Amino acid sequence: MRLLLIEDDDDIALVIDQALAADGHQLDRAADGLDGLWMAREGDYGAIVLDLLLPGMNGFKVCQTLREEGLQTPILMLTAKVGEYDETDGFESGADDYLRKPFSPAVLRARVAALLRRPPTIKSVEQLTRGGVTLDPATRACRVDGAEVELTGRQAQLLEALLRTEDQPVSRLHLTNLVWGADFDGDPNVVDVYVGYLRTKLGRQRVENVRGLGYRIRA
Repeated sequence: MRLLLIEDDDDIALVIDQALAADGHQLDRAADGLDGLWMAREGDYGAIVLDLLLPGMNGFKVCQTLREEGLQTPILMLTAKVGEYDETDGFESGADDYLRKPFSPAVLRARVAALLRRPPTIKSVEQLTRGGVTLDPATRACRVDGAEVELTGRQAQLLEALLRTEDQPVSRLHLTNLVWGADFDGDPNVVDVYVGYLRTKLGRQRVENVRGLGYRIRA
């Protein structure tokens, strides 16, 4: 199983990597909260091990943001802090389990295994459909003319934004705000790049550029 570790301490990350590798898991790692948030959105992980105190964005905010965006991947939160309010805040932010440092590698393995055995807690009944394209926003499951198409988290977010507007084109600026956030300061052409990814996967003709207005999914 592919797992994501968001942990800034190299020594702790090594212990976790060795412990979970013993159960056959492959571990991707982010060393700060913002990178971890991006990787969680883009990757397809069975579970996330998330430290609380992180540079860039703390674990509470990372977890809360992912849950608000609809990501239901199980999250095990780690912390060196001691206190029932920290634990309560962790669960309220959307964490599925909580483990205090220092911890036994055996306990970590058992907690992760328990999370992986859990059935999904939320199943979406919502389906967005237009022009032969169907998307389940909660699971990111996408079909084009009945055939499954695999999307990354960000690609699915972009497609969802386009499908929700139905026939109305969406400007690049509005898509950037919806998918990457109003404070995004990266490549201004990021929307065009990801539209290119969608065209490759969905068919070029399905994502229409309406001159001067933006993009839409063609009916």
